[in-house]
Amino acid sequence: MAEEVKEVEKTDGGKAVKTLMKVVLGLVLLAVGIALVWAWRADLWILIRGGLGLFLILAGVITLAIAKE
Repeated sequence: MAEEVKEVEKTDGGKAVKTLMKVVLGLVLLAVGIALVWAWRADLWILIRGGLGLFLILAGVITLAIAKE
């Protein structure tokens, strides 16, 4: 019984460290992503404006396909 308790304590500590590392990695990736979006915001707007027309064409085609049925 005492051995089981010790094994659980060991695995919980390792699990907590792994979880902490995942959280730290997630925050770092989030910060880098925000920094890159901020640095390339002009290029991002070009992509959004270029993709908007294609999105509206696709939405129109889908709407016509649904209306046909």
